[in-house]
Amino acid sequence: MPKATGIKQAASNRKAFHDYFVLDRYEAGIELSGTEVKSIRAGALNLKDSYCIVKNGEIFVKGMHISPYEKGNIFNRDPDRDRRLLMHKREIMKLGARVAQEGVALVPLSVYFKDSRVKLEIGLCKGKKLYDKRETDAKRQAERDIERAMKSH
Repeated sequence: MPKATGIKQAASNRKAFHDYFVLDRYEAGIELSGTEVKSIRAGALNLKDSYCIVKNGEIFVKGMHISPYEKGNIFNRDPDRDRRLLMHKREIMKLGARVAQEGVALVPLSVYFKDSRVKLEIGLCKGKKLYDKRETDAKRQAERDIERAMKSH
């Protein structure tokens, strides 16, 4: 069987783009069990309210919900368990230092398949104030109105 190539989006965290300014993006692998990968392929995961922490030189994602695989039995894992992310040690230390000093957060932005491997896109994010959120929503609404007007003509 040939290996699948390319990038296929599994889930994205739209709430993160509403609540944060994304300063930088990083790609990380995730340590998963087999039934969790099958659930992700079926689209049964939720990134809302998830975040990453750096602890003891390792990086973990917390609050990422992967629903149990229906056809899995004893191999199903806890849907809300902390999952270890796979990154280079130097990158992890750099991210940990930036989070500690600058007061930014590590937020999962999307989960996707890259050549049949599950990858997580992490954003180094700074929180938005309420007026920033309103401004972003107003811009988005204006863009939608322009797009609608272009389609109708």
